[in-house]
Amino acid sequence: MMGNVGVTLLLVVATLAIWGLMALLVRRGGAGPIRWLVPALFGAGLLLGWEIICRGYGIPAVLLPAPSQVWDAFWRSLPMLMGDFRQTFLKAVIAGFVIGNLLGFATALIVDRIPFLQRGLLPLGNMVSAVPIIGIAPIMVMWFGFGWESKTAVIVFMIFFPMLVNALAGLAAADSMQRDLMHSYAAGYWQTLTKLRLPAALPFIFNALKINSTLALIGAIVAEFFGSPISGMGFRISVAVARMDVDVVWATIAIAAIAGSLS
Repeated sequence: MMGNVGVTLLLVVATLAIWGLMALLVRRGGAGPIRWLVPALFGAGLLLGWEIICRGYGIPAVLLPAPSQVWDAFWRSLPMLMGDFRQTFLKAVIAGFVIGNLLGFATALIVDRIPFLQRGLLPLGNMVSAVPIIGIAPIMVMWFGFGWESKTAVIVFMIFFPMLVNALAGLAAADSMQRDLMHSYAAGYWQTLTKLRLPAALPFIFNALKINSTLALIGAIVAEFFGSPISGMGFRISVAVARMDVDVVWATIAIAAIAGSLS
């Protein structure tokens, strides 16, 4: 009982100290390193609280490993985790992200040029977007095998329609007065597209890229649950959970979170 009281007191003191320091930095304001120091302190405080709770209250590592245990598992399994990262991210995610976005953008240009395709394709896209990935992933594995190609196909399927819908909305963002002005200058379709409509569509396109960067990683990891070679982040999570190596699971999740944030 006294041990739990001491742990609780330590947790409260550490929380108040970090809270006060962050409040002081926010009041001072400023730019440069101080601007990044507050979120860094917040993240460090969360990790410290996590460590105190796991160590102080004796939470079993199989339920929730402490950050220090996750860190040890990361360095202990670094070659294996880097192999998983190459298989999932560098091969499947990047290829699927590039192919899916290019296909979605190119299709948006075609649909914008041919209006009847918009009426037929967009409702179909809304229906396809509602299909759960756990229903598509096994089919793609059957079609393309257990390598990174099947994961790339799942990613393309997931991110194609978000890019298509956002690009079409962006191409329609230029108002009628701007289009009339280009028409009064005798600008053709491609001149209007490159000088007016594409610049107006860039915020929508970058929004789709941001959304798809997360969807691509999620799609690859989930697809690896249904069939993968002996490496891959999704494969590692499923195997490590079966072996009760929860620290390895959290290390893989941390790598995925960092890669997704950077992308």
